[in-house]
Amino acid sequence: MDKYDVIIIGGGPAGLSCAITLGSANDRFDWSKNRKYLVIDSGGSSDLLKAELNNVAGIKKGTVGKDLLEEIKKQALEYENIEIKNERVVKAEESGEGFQVETESGNVYKGDILVIATGFHEFSIEGLNVEVIDNVKSPRPGKVMIKHDGDFKVKDNLWVVGNAAGCFTMYAAAIGSGAHVACNIMSQWAGKNVVIHDVL
Repeated sequence: MDKYDVIIIGGGPAGLSCAITLGSANDRFDWSKNRKYLVIDSGGSSDLLKAELNNVAGIKKGTVGKDLLEEIKKQALEYENIEIKNERVVKAEESGEGFQVETESGNVYKGDILVIATGFHEFSIEGLNVEVIDNVKSPRPGKVMIKHDGDFKVKDNLWVVGNAAGCFTMYAAAIGSGAHVACNIMSQWAGKNVVIHDVL
């Protein structure tokens, strides 16, 4: 059974942003060495696939969401410590000091930390004792989110990002929440507040 430091369920902007931020820290600090990250994504469910982006700082007006998502995936895979698997998670449960995740195809993965990035259309993963509530920030009725502490923490070592966390349904809000949670996780490992900056 494969074991990871962080498993991220959902490969949309928020989930991939979280993975990229985590992956970029590898080997920079003692606490970040040899960490492994897994993104599990069923494909085809991200709202970015239907989007055209015209109002995102730093992104060219008219950018097609589908193309941008592919670029983000490529960027994530530039880090050797990030894996992306095209599978659908059906069950996730606490196991020992971490989490065990099972996919529709029967594969099982273990992770110390779990990040939920499944969007706001539904939450159908069995086994997690989380509170699914109405998504009050959604511009459309009938959408859901997972209740958290206001800083994206659901419980110890379980986090939620993006639309699943009740963020506004904007690309910039989604990627920001992913980076935010990555910084929370790294700060937990380091025992102090951590951000990852590069300088010229």
